[in-house]
Amino acid sequence: MNILVVDDEMDIRTLFEQKFRKEIRDNVFTFDFAYSGEAALSLLQEKGSNIVLILSDINMPGMSGLELLGKVRGIYPEAPPKVYMITAYGDKENRERADVLGADDFLTKPIDFSSLKEKLQ
Repeated sequence: MNILVVDDEMDIRTLFEQKFRKEIRDNVFTFDFAYSGEAALSLLQEKGSNIVLILSDINMPGMSGLELLGKVRGIYPEAPPKVYMITAYGDKENRERADVLGADDFLTKPIDFSSLKEKLQ
């Protein structure tokens, strides 16, 4: 399963690589990382349907995660890719907007990696 993680925090890559070390080594999951919505769209154009899941932060400079979600659903009206929104602010307004835009799930930071792994099974 190829997963695209979109977050403007550079240390997110190290965190995912540590938490999914075994799954990466066993080729269960492969990860691509983008540090902006614009870079995520470029990666999607490059890799196309190979990316089956996008984990996107909502609050990013430039294109927000919700704007990215809207663009992804404009290109891919139905999954794949699935899109899980991630935010430190689990407020009702963002959750409702993500639902309207077609998010498949909504996760709050700090990410519960055990729960995320269960969702990815």
